[in-house]
This record gives sequence, structure tokens and C-alpha cells, in this order.
Amino acid sequence: MREKSLEYHSLHPKGKIQVVPTKPTRDSFDLSLAYSPGVAYPCLEIKENPDLVYEYTNKGNLVGIITNGTAILGLGDIGPAAGKPVMEGKAVLFKKFAGIDVFDIEVDAKDPDDFIKAVKMLEPTFGGINLEDIKAPESFYIEEELIKAMNIPVFHDDQHGTAIITVAGLLNAFELNKKRPSDVKMVVCGAGAAGIAIAELVQHIGIRKEHIFLVDTKGVIHTERTDLNSTKQKYVQKTNARTLADVMQDADIFVGVSVADMVTEDMVKSMAPNPVIFALANPDPEIPYAVAKKVRPDIIMGTGRSDMPNQVNNVLGFPFIFRGALDVRAKHITLEMKLAAARSLAELARMEVPDAVSLAYGGEKFVFGPDYLIPKPFDQRVLYHVAPAVAEAAVQSGTARRPYPGRENYISFLEGLMRS
Repeated sequence: MREKSLEYHSLHPKGKIQVVPTKPTRDSFDLSLAYSPGVAYPCLEIKENPDLVYEYTNKGNLVGIITNGTAILGLGDIGPAAGKPVMEGKAVLFKKFAGIDVFDIEVDAKDPDDFIKAVKMLEPTFGGINLEDIKAPESFYIEEELIKAMNIPVFHDDQHGTAIITVAGLLNAFELNKKRPSDVKMVVCGAGAAGIAIAELVQHIGIRKEHIFLVDTKGVIHTERTDLNSTKQKYVQKTNARTLADVMQDADIFVGVSVADMVTEDMVKSMAPNPVIFALANPDPEIPYAVAKKVRPDIIMGTGRSDMPNQVNNVLGFPFIFRGALDVRAKHITLEMKLAAARSLAELARMEVPDAVSLAYGGEKFVFGPDYLIPKPFDQRVLYHVAPAVAEAAVQSGTARRPYPGRENYISFLEGLMRS
């Protein structure tokens, strides 16, 4: 894999993305329109009416993926340059799955305020900002301040993307095991950006805050801890449980966003009947899929791996969330838009799966159930299901600045976009 990957990235042209012109450049007249003197006319129009930047440039279909390299894809603080291959990879996914153009920008700024200032100054360029791979707790502050300061969508995918797909999976798990969200006990292993975002979002589908137990590298987050930052302090619980093993007893749900091999067979055995485990550490989950299923046949399980059932994969979220947000020119990505994305994914998984999806996965058949809670990334219906739901939620929550054409017309627009 290492040699194949290095060869893949180093073949000419280097890297994974490039910029190509979208207008004819056949002769000198074309060039006079693209640049001098013709380009002056759209410039003057935009000067008089700044909103026309969306009419005469690619701003409305352009997202900036921006990182400082402090929490790169399970690799940690490896720096902005070393994180660039990941940002280019994210750009590929935006384009492949939702037709969105991307500039990846790696910023050499560990100080949160420096990073915020740098990103804010880029607002004229982009229709939206995807913050990526920024370590917690700074990531919370950075996203919060940029949302307040900018009039385009700002979305830290490491937080919200994982949370949205997790919620989609949980909605369908409840459909299968018939548990009431308000009754369940939930354990979240990993109290960084993703873990906190999951704990926040699941409350909006009925899971009670007092039933959510967070575990970090030092154990359960409880009232007697004196080493907690302000974000973790929101989730202190009055409990005698101190270790992951303690708190896993009688838990209905375990979500892991930590590291491999955190969960033992005994921990799984101690969980409540018909438990749910989403072990999302990559590349190796907190407990192997086969081990957990062997110990508890009644389990509903997902991982972050593509070679196992129920992959909780952010690619099911961010391309389509941004697509819907850009197309109604949303100022922000709201809670309602995140929940709309999660619910639409859950609904899609309950629908009959067309043969084209099976063909994309070697002929495997998918039917809603314990081994198929979440749609597959190569299911082309995800775009046409999630983006409209997000766009509609943007309109309903008052953040949209452009009229929504109705679902049928919008889906026709998306189909044309993807054909082109």
C-alpha cells in the first residue's frame, strides 16, 4: 500500500488536483474576453453590486479547505505541508461526489487568532469554508469565531461530519432495536472535536445529556476531575465510574472516536441487550468488527472501514451539505441543516437499493437491516436526497439568500451539473 500510494501521488501531474479553464480559449478574441480588456466589465459590475461576484465568477461553487495541520487524519500534529495530501484528497471527494470546486489552503498558524485572521481575509474568494484537521479545543474556538465573523458557511468537518453520519446510523439503529432515545445510556470514547460534536448533536434526536458519558485519555469525565477544559466541563457526570470498562456496563450505545483496541470482549459483554457500537478509529477500530459480533450476536455495529458493514464515512455528508448550502447561498450551516442531512441519509438507507449500487460494490446486495444502516458512498442517490434536504432546511431556518426552486427543479439542476 505504501509504495502504491507514493506512486499514485507522484505520477505526473504531481498531487491529485489541478485548475482547468471553463471557458473557450481558442483564439485571441477569447483571451481578450477572459483577460484584458474584456475582464474589466465584470469587475466594474461587481464593484457596483458585490452580489454579482456570484454571477461572474466561480465563488458560488468554490470551497476553501483550510487546515493548520495540527490534527491530520489520525497522524496528529504533522504540520500544514505534510497535511496537504489529505486536503487534496478532500478536494477530490468534493468534486467527485458533488461537483464542487476546491482550493486547498494550508496555513502556517498554530495560534488560533492568527488562523482566524488568515481565514477571514479569504472571504472574498470562497462560497464556503471547510475547516479541516485542526486540533481540539482550539478547533471549537476557531469555528465559533469564524461563523460569527463571516457571511459564508463555515463548517469544521471533523466535528460535524462524523456527528451527522453517526446520528443517521443511530436513527436507523433505533428503528431496528425499538429503543427510545430518551431511555438509552451512551458512551463516547474520545473527547476531542468529533466526540464533543457527537455528544452535542445526539441530544437533538432525543438522547438525554445526563445519559451521555464521555471518556478521554484519563478516563471518564466526572465531577471530581480538575483537569478539564471548558468544553469537557459541559459533560461532567456525577458517577462512580472511572474507567471505560466501568462506564460500559449496561450501556446501550458506544461510539468510539479514539484509537484502536480500546474496547475488550468483556466490555462488549457487559453492555445492555441489543447494543449499538460505532467503533470509528481509523484505520483500526476500537474493537475489530468480527470480535464484537462474535461476542454479541445481538449487536448493531459500524466502523470507519470501507471493508466492513455500516461505514460511518464523512464523505456521505460534507459534499452534499455544502452543495445544498451553496446553491441557496446560505450564510451559515445551521443545526437544522445538519439534522436534515442526518435524517435524509437515514431515510435513504430504508429505501430499496437499486442494482447500480450493488454493481459498484461487486454485486453485493444491500437491504435495510443491522448490516445496512447507512447508504454507500457510491450510491448516486445520496446527492439527490441530501442536498435538497439541506437546501430546504437552509430556507426554513432563514439562512438562505437565494430562492429555492422546488425539489423537482433542483434535482434537475443537480443532474445537469453532474453530467457536465
